[in-house]
Amino acid sequence: MAAATPAGDTNAPSARTLVIVPTYNERDNIGRIIGRLHAALPHTHVLVVDDGSPDGTGAVADDLAAADTAGRIHVMHRTDKNGLGAAYIAGFRWGLDRGYHVLVEMDADGSHAPEQLHLLLERIDAGADLVLGSRYVPGGTVVNWPWHREVLSRGGNLYSRLALGVGIHDITGGYRAYRREVLDSLDLDAVASHGYCFQVDLAWRAVQAGHTVVEVPITFTEREIGESKMSGNIVQEALLKVTVWGLAARWAKLRALPARLRR
Repeated sequence: MAAATPAGDTNAPSARTLVIVPTYNERDNIGRIIGRLHAALPHTHVLVVDDGSPDGTGAVADDLAAADTAGRIHVMHRTDKNGLGAAYIAGFRWGLDRGYHVLVEMDADGSHAPEQLHLLLERIDAGADLVLGSRYVPGGTVVNWPWHREVLSRGGNLYSRLALGVGIHDITGGYRAYRREVLDSLDLDAVASHGYCFQVDLAWRAVQAGHTVVEVPITFTEREIGESKMSGNIVQEALLKVTVWGLAARWAKLRALPARLRR
């Protein structure tokens, strides 16, 4: 039986939604975020993708799944810590194989409010292919973030927007909802990005494939428990790859220009 959607339409794409939550050392957060999700959208399924957390996050997730008699909570245990991108791709494949129509990315630390997920799903149901929860469109806000983190984030998004020539204001954001058709159309085997560069990579591929990408304002709240996974290596990877992608796209346009002029 299809689940109810934010609008109450059991035939809408969001009636079969899977929220993918990658975890590494999030035992104090995972129960909170799943509890908030099911309080907001009781019928939504969640897949916890745990990368062998030494703090026992995977075991906590297993207990949550066992206690959920509605069968809404699922757990994937991965033995290697291969980065955010690899965890999400594994989760996408799991969800696609099981017939989910919408696949959502959500952090485990509470920075993405489950209470705002309906905003993303409503735009999916209205026809968007990929919906990004955006901190940097009108109505979007950032709470309790150190000023240097916000400067780094805004700068990275501005650089990505200019380098890639896209109109997305928060292309690095990790709160997003995909129609399954978007993921089916992308060569996930070709995605080698790790860390938060993965978010830019997937959105850029979706734009290039001609999918409709929209942004909705969200409130991003800095985690209260645990430590951020952001590092200098993640930033360097993103800057390097975005530069390469942008140059390659411009070169492709330049090479195509003489052919168009000859017509």
